[in-house]
Amino acid sequence: MKISAIVTLKSEVLDPQGKVIKQTLKNMGYLNVNDVRQGKYFEINISEKDPAKGKDLVEQICKKLLSNTIIENYKVKIDE
Repeated sequence: MKISAIVTLKSEVLDPQGKVIKQTLKNMGYLNVNDVRQGKYFEINISEKDPAKGKDLVEQICKKLLSNTIIENYKVKIDE
């Protein structure tokens, strides 16, 4: 089973890399870009048949390793 995890900074946390990307896009002529927030994307392949158990497992992985829950949020999605 393949499960995706997306980790992003919480909205109240300053995102300097996102600001640089936004400014670079504006310099390239993309003037309609209002904001950019960057994050991390993980594809995790596990040997679990039960989707609920698989999602719980990846949520544990996110809490313990992939994210800093003080400043980051994460979303877990089971890929079809």
